[in-house]
Amino acid sequence: MFVTIQRRGDHVEWVSWENTNDIRVPVPPEVRFDASQYDAELARVVADHSWEEPVDTAARLLAHRIAATGWYKRWDCQPFVHGIRVQERGESAEVVMPFVTSQFDEGGTYRWHVMSVTAQEPVEEQVRRFVEQITATDPSESAKGP
Repeated sequence: MFVTIQRRGDHVEWVSWENTNDIRVPVPPEVRFDASQYDAELARVVADHSWEEPVDTAARLLAHRIAATGWYKRWDCQPFVHGIRVQERGESAEVVMPFVTSQFDEGGTYRWHVMSVTAQEPVEEQVRRFVEQITATDPSESAKGP
């Protein structure tokens, strides 16, 4: 299901519904919401991380914290197109942080850091320690690579 969402003055409208799975199912009519209530609900949903598994929380926190350190710029690295993401779940939970040293088209090298996530320790502490560790060293020496 696809829908076009437009903000018009004090309202948010869901228009142009399209059902790409089964054209026999009718699409809903246009729906209008009060813009301030819509914004409040979006803010509530964005702030709700109760659904996250610890590895999801680690990926989200790592993305924010590594960006805040200026790490990419300091070491002349570029985040890889897929960004920081969950690589493994369950007992082998891992977050991978792929990047390219220097400029990829000028002989840069694809590298990555891997953060294991455990349930035995608060995720925030694991991320803090991981960020401290990787920001203190040259990624061309400390990261995994081809």
